Amino acid sequence: MTYDFDEKVERKGTDCMKYDRVGEACGRCDVLPMWVADMDFRTPPFVMEALGRRMQQGVMGYTCRDIGYYRSICNWNKQQYGMEVRPEEICYVPGVVCGIFLTLQCMTKEGDRILIQEPVYHPFRLVPEACGRQVVMSSLRRTETSFDMDMERLEKDIKGCKAMILCNPHNPGGVCWTREQLQQVARICHENGVLVISDEIHCDMVLGGRRHIPFASVCPEARENSITLQAPTKTYNLPGIVASHAIIYNEVLRERIFSYIQGCDMDLGNIFAGDCVKACYTPEALEWKTQMLDYVQGNIDYLCKRLSEEAPAIKPIRPQASFLVFLDCRELGFETQEELEKFFSDKAHIGMNSGSMFGPGGKGYMRMNVGCPRSVLGQAIDQIVAALG
Repeated sequence: MTYDFDEKVERKGTDCMKYDRVGEACGRCDVLPMWVADMDFRTPPFVMEALGRRMQQGVMGYTCRDIGYYRSICNWNKQQYGMEVRPEEICYVPGVVCGIFLTLQCMTKEGDRILIQEPVYHPFRLVPEACGRQVVMSSLRRTETSFDMDMERLEKDIKGCKAMILCNPHNPGGVCWTREQLQQVARICHENGVLVISDEIHCDMVLGGRRHIPFASVCPEARENSITLQAPTKTYNLPGIVASHAIIYNEVLRERIFSYIQGCDMDLGNIFAGDCVKACYTPEALEWKTQMLDYVQGNIDYLCKRLSEEAPAIKPIRPQASFLVFLDCRELGFETQEELEKFFSDKAHIGMNSGSMFGPGGKGYMRMNVGCPRSVLGQAIDQIVAALG
């Protein structure tokens, strides 16, 4: 089946955060929304069919997950990443961010130091702060074309920390960390007694023929000292249905965290979650994903080409994963991040995420969501070029 990613789906007035709250986020409503990290493509038909079957049962009562749910996760990880997972090593969590929160609440205490590698997805900072932990920012190193881990700095900054929140693949930089890099992280954290919480929600969105490397798969130290958080929701565009899960190999760690999640009554989930996971981890879903990623890659190529030709002062970091592009706007010459934000909202009339929300290393950057029809992306680029002219 061939899927149509050029279709424009009307999302305004549907309680859609991306469109109906853009005014709150950007200070004005007359902007093209390219901020919240969901795509403007229709949720795949096989997911909608699974939801329809559940709706037809007629009673929206308490639900549980059958063995098919667990087997689908096990089979997907084995087929896609060569990672063996058993059903008992899996637990439903109500969202990846919530999984981070629950793990911190269970495994750390108020005042503990939690390390993040900025610039990075802002809940990595907000969640520890919200539960009274001290955030340690171990900055990534800017390379000529992307971001890299600064292992020497990480070795210093990790001292005294209780946990590290790893973004694998990285958001907003779109970096797919190498096996060697992940092994170094595993060694450093193991030697310092630091638990690794690996957010791998973008794992199914690697581009250019790459293959995602799960943190827990790189060495025994990583396997025994980590919790992996996954979800099909980002890839298959159903973040409004909370369908995430945690994988923990270490039996002692697993018992402690899973019993805490269950004790908080956070493992039940909504009635649609299991159906969506099973629908997404199938050969049919793989075909949709392949076509979607090809389209997103085409959008990234189109963006990079046009900006290099028509707005060369804006240098996009070409992502290795996901539909989010971090735009290096430092050569535009704005003195403050606020001036940069206002240029895009007030002059170019585009709503994007400010780079500063991801940490100090994001100053001078903006994050653009290119998970949209190419005609919409073309309109955004036209508006940027016109604003610069």
